[in-house]
Amino acid sequence: MTEQTNSPSDTRTEVATLAGGCFWCLEACYQQLDGVKSVVSGYEGGHVDNPSYEQVCEGDTGHAEVVQVTYDPDVVTYEEILIVFFQIHDPTTLNRQGNDVGTQYRSAIFYHNDAQKTAAEHLIAELMAEMTYQHPIVTQVVATQTFWPAEAYHQNYFRQHPDQGYCAYVVAPKLKKFREKFARRLKSAA
Repeated sequence: MTEQTNSPSDTRTEVATLAGGCFWCLEACYQQLDGVKSVVSGYEGGHVDNPSYEQVCEGDTGHAEVVQVTYDPDVVTYEEILIVFFQIHDPTTLNRQGNDVGTQYRSAIFYHNDAQKTAAEHLIAELMAEMTYQHPIVTQVVATQTFWPAEAYHQNYFRQHPDQGYCAYVVAPKLKKFREKFARRLKSAA
């Protein structure tokens, strides 16, 4: 079932949960996409309740680093959220993004309803048929499980630490590429 809420302005929202490597990269991009209301970094897909960052990094909990994106479907569609997703990470590398290696960095779409599952599977099939990538897409499409928000210091990480080494050398170039590719879809304040 699509998660919907009504705010004082009666704006309907939906949720997408995505894993594409380090959550700092995904968070920084989605925070700038028009229609996105909030982005929360966290963990999903594992077998340990309320895992810590350290536990997830060890790779033994089964969790992936994810972002939970709450968005206004009247401004940005789920399909557009997925198109961004496939542009801001490499969906062809199994359990890795660049130098980040391990199952916690896998590519996965945690769908919240059948419509999201169908949309994800359709887009993957389309990208494969168009041979968008040199290698097969390995993105998992799995039902949402328990989402565990990451520790407070991980939230808004790039905004708070743009000069930190990983942010400067990994997140910033990815964000620059995202801004160029989706310039017309950015929030006006971005």
